[in-house]
Amino acid sequence: MTSRLLSDDRLIVGLDMPSVEAAQALVNGIADGVTFYKVGLTLLAQPGGVAFAHGLRERGKRVFQDWKLHDIGAQVEGAARSVAQGGCDFLTVHAEPQVMEAAVRGRGASDTKILAVTVMTSLSDADLVEIGYGMTAPDLVERRVGQALACGVDGVVASPLEAAMVRRLAIAAGRPDFLIVTPGVRPAGADKGDQQRVATPIQALQAGATHLVVARPIIADDSPIMAAARIAADMLTVETL
Repeated sequence: MTSRLLSDDRLIVGLDMPSVEAAQALVNGIADGVTFYKVGLTLLAQPGGVAFAHGLRERGKRVFQDWKLHDIGAQVEGAARSVAQGGCDFLTVHAEPQVMEAAVRGRGASDTKILAVTVMTSLSDADLVEIGYGMTAPDLVERRVGQALACGVDGVVASPLEAAMVRRLAIAAGRPDFLIVTPGVRPAGADKGDQQRVATPIQALQAGATHLVVARPIIADDSPIMAAARIAADMLTVETL
């Protein structure tokens, strides 16, 4: 059985690594075992980071640029336009109405999908209280998903614990194609790390997630290609949109 047979396009490997060189070595080692990668701020901010993301697409990979844009409308619109013109499959912005609307305008007619970040999976209800929100994580996610649907983004980033609720809201809004990208995914028995609201890959998909972002359980494994293959094998037992 080859690594290609065990790949799954719903699995997005987060390249949460200290350098472009380290990320490139990991991608080379995994080869065809993974088709979709997330490039976050640590790499994007480095010299050559954006070029690295573009290079992945040139190699036939799908790329999620995790910028989490949050600024005045004109800046977000311009940034989204630049990212889309450069070539990008998924782009994140924070789930604030003016930000989401600006990103959709900037993306224009390109194929780049705009994802709104609802509530970070590293935050608990207690953390939200400390920040100043007067609601729980599920309540805040529900509010932001409603705004995201109204603003015309393509999907959201939400924890697997809220995936079923997001799917229900999307179906009710006539958006069965709405993307639900879930970080905070850990194989059974894996360490939670800095994540608070987590689930296994099968649980996340069964709840309604369309894509799973997995970083540490793969990139920190002694054999990243085998770790990705094990997760893909589990995922292939669950059908999603």
